[in-house]
Amino acid sequence: MNQHLVEIARNVADGAHAILIMDQAGWHMSNNLMVPENITILPLPPKSPELNPVENIWQTVCSFAPIDARVKA
Repeated sequence: MNQHLVEIARNVADGAHAILIMDQAGWHMSNNLMVPENITILPLPPKSPELNPVENIWQTVCSFAPIDARVKA
């Protein structure tokens, strides 16, 4: 995750600031996380998949996938 944050920070325009919205997965909120100065992490409230855009996309994808394909994934 630290390498991911470094790469994001490197691509933020000079003088700009990035806000990353993350769920509270362990690797997102680790005490060992080193957040660059030009990034702020905004954690989603626990147990709120309706606020997580990835969860909404996953729900849509699953609605189009055959049942047997979802079980194998």
